[in-house]
Amino acid sequence: MANLNPSLLLFLSLNLLHLFHTVFARGGERDSGFVDITYAASGRHLSEETHFQKLNKLAHGYMTNSDLEKAIKAFHGRCGRISRIYSIGKSVLGVPLWVLEISNNPGKEEAKPAFKFIGNVHGDEPVGRELLLLLSNWLCDNYMKDPLATLIVDNVHLHILPTMNPDGFSLRKRGNANNIDLNRDFPDQFFPMNDDLHERQPETKAIMRWLKEIHFTASASLHGGALVANYPWDGTDDRSKSYFACPDDETFKYMAKLYSGSHFNMSQSSEFEEGITNGAQWYPIYGGMQDWNYIFADCFELTLEISDNKWPPANELRMIWQHNKRSMLHLVASIVKSGVHGRIFSSDCGEPLPATVAIKDINYTIKASERLADYHRLLAPGQQYEVIATMPGYKTRTTTITMKEEAVTLDFILEPDTHFLPNQCSSKSKSKSKSLKISELLPKSQLEVSLTLVVVLGFLFFLMKRKAIINHFKLRKSQQQRRVSAV
Repeated sequence: MANLNPSLLLFLSLNLLHLFHTVFARGGERDSGFVDITYAASGRHLSEETHFQKLNKLAHGYMTNSDLEKAIKAFHGRCGRISRIYSIGKSVLGVPLWVLEISNNPGKEEAKPAFKFIGNVHGDEPVGRELLLLLSNWLCDNYMKDPLATLIVDNVHLHILPTMNPDGFSLRKRGNANNIDLNRDFPDQFFPMNDDLHERQPETKAIMRWLKEIHFTASASLHGGALVANYPWDGTDDRSKSYFACPDDETFKYMAKLYSGSHFNMSQSSEFEEGITNGAQWYPIYGGMQDWNYIFADCFELTLEISDNKWPPANELRMIWQHNKRSMLHLVASIVKSGVHGRIFSSDCGEPLPATVAIKDINYTIKASERLADYHRLLAPGQQYEVIATMPGYKTRTTTITMKEEAVTLDFILEPDTHFLPNQCSSKSKSKSKSLKISELLPKSQLEVSLTLVVVLGFLFFLMKRKAIINHFKLRKSQQQRRVSAV
């Protein structure tokens, strides 16, 4: 090694740096978009203090954590009729993890799909936190004016977490205050890692609790350092760098293409075909949030790299927002404009059933919600699917649908299985005082028709009973007359 020409070493260093540039965009300790490449090539590194100073300079014009909290509360004060704010927990340093919910019925449980955006997973990738506040304000300003804004607010419960890693942002580093990469801190499907609950970071625990409380249909986390829509799987079972498809590969590619195709120039990428990539093919990571969402929470999540530069100057934020605005809106709207949606009820007592919904030949299931029994299954358009609803104690139902470009509504009424106890519904209704009947879930128009029929039937019953009483009195009168004649 000592005999190698110094010029050759410099050449190899430069080429290796170029080779690994895209890998640093999502996985390892990537550059922040401001490091002079000649420093790295010559083996000289910026000191930690200089690095912090550089990032501090770039942070001018970005909201501080305090500014962000004020902006969230100001938004709710201005748009309270379609929003609520709540915290899902705190960071290592005690900063609240604030969430904005945007809906025409915020905080109310409804038979509607829910979508979440998460920004600033990595502390040194702050573009997402800025764009998510711009998205929130745009929806507020354009509700009842713009069709897409109105569609989203009226039909989706949109939850926005602008920063998952406020400590990393304030410390100007990728990891949290404990220097842990939060996008490697989730349980993994391939390898035993992050399985100890006590070892997980508070930000990770907050996300996991959040998804136990709210059933999200789909999700996206916003990152920086590349321009691409990334979809599962993010890892492989042998740690190889190769395409590793999840069961819903076609649906994820449809979602990723929807985002990329609506973007200003993401789909024109010379590096990623159509501006999308399978995570494991790009490079494998483990303990990521994206795959965990899909496996453990029935949530279809994309990892969106929304700017080539991790920390662009603040004066570029408006341009980046314009480049991503249509993509963000169309991705949220897609969970009501495509896929199959419906409710599942019991035929004998009319109660909602939290049944399982599967698609034939796709090894993945989702569950209808516990209280309202609504389900929202994302599917790629242009195909036929067999939708299967199953529930212990009930007969399985299967229906074939054709997915075109619009959503399909499909309700199921499941019949009790005679092999099970016939009084399941009555016992369940006693144990669940809050369970609902079909009549409580019917649309108002259908309920009015049902009530009208009840009134008509009641009136007919009254007439028949009245006629029977009159006939009875006539019969008694005639019998009395015959008795008198006989005497």
